[in-house]
Amino acid sequence: VQLQASGGGLVQPGGSLRLSCAASGFNLNLYTVGWFRQVPGKEREGVSCIRSTDGSTHYRLSVEGRFTISRDNANNAVYLQMNSLKPEDTAVYYCAATYAPDSCSVYNSPGGYDHWGQGTQVTVSS
Repeated sequence: VQLQASGGGLVQPGGSLRLSCAASGFNLNLYTVGWFRQVPGKEREGVSCIRSTDGSTHYRLSVEGRFTISRDNANNAVYLQMNSLKPEDTAVYYCAATYAPDSCSVYNSPGGYDHWGQGTQVTVSS
């Protein structure tokens, strides 16, 4: 069971990035998937998630309207499209998966996820 996050990079404020979370060894379509981010010295925080059962999604307030989470069933992946990026979006971004759909909620706590990928750095700076 492996998850791999990719797509990070350096982008100017107002720019866009698309992060990918690819799974190997299991069918990601059967799992609830979350995106998280972390900056040094701070706790990891939930950014967005998508449920396995009904495809419902949740976003933290600061990214709502700018970020979009989606599934690519054919490629066993989940994406996070990030638009209108701000310097405060700078962080290491992680994807995670769980078999428990209720882990995806307004709280979207890291503790609710079992499988984690390595992080990908997103830096928003001029």
